[in-house]
Amino acid sequence: MGTTQLETVPEPKYWHLRTVLSEALDSEFSVGEILPNERDLAARFGVARATLRQALEQLELEGRLQRRRGVGTTVAPPRMGVSVGTAQHAWPGGPGDAWQALDCTLEVPPAAVAETLVTGREEPVHTVRRSRVSHGQPVAAELLYIPAGSVPDLSGIDAPSGAPRARAVLRELQRLELERQENAVELGSARADDARELDRLPGAPVLVVTTRFIARGRTAALSVATYRADTCRLTFGDFGGVEIHHGPERAAS
Repeated sequence: MGTTQLETVPEPKYWHLRTVLSEALDSEFSVGEILPNERDLAARFGVARATLRQALEQLELEGRLQRRRGVGTTVAPPRMGVSVGTAQHAWPGGPGDAWQALDCTLEVPPAAVAETLVTGREEPVHTVRRSRVSHGQPVAAELLYIPAGSVPDLSGIDAPSGAPRARAVLRELQRLELERQENAVELGSARADDARELDRLPGAPVLVVTTRFIARGRTAALSVATYRADTCRLTFGDFGGVEIHHGPERAAS
């Protein structure tokens, strides 16, 4: 069989440098450590700064590096595995849930959410805001929409707002018997609010995981969780929830 045209194309300089840098990350750096500046790195490896930037951008895309505003380029922690399995079900806020409740408000949801919840367009729902942190850095933000009919006994709870109110709503939600949950995943771009919460620039790639929690034959709650695409990966299988996948042992992890 003859050699194809692609096989004759030499490896780009930035790609070779990316391989060399990846090996250096494994042997010389630890998670969270700040890399030397571009000038010093370019001098060390004998390349132009433009070539170095291409290699760094590739490693950032692969989740090996993170560029943090006001800090610099750091070694990224192991990627978080976002499982989209369906065999195991659990309400948000239950045992083992690593999300942190931040706030809860009563507000009118977006039209698409209201349609999914089968509520009136102007009917307010409980909107719980939660955050997920890994290695001290935010990696995901969630909006959890819960119609009033799913948590009817909140009147006696003395927690008007904030994280206590969010936890009270989630505890009340768990009184329902969860029948099943349905997940959908899509690639998106960070909106201004998401970018600020996730310490990213607006437009940065994100994974949006939408989960419908079904009880009594209807959607009892709807979760819209936004994950940083550079620090998370999808895992397929019947595991449920979100797990941290450390992958192969390496010095940088």
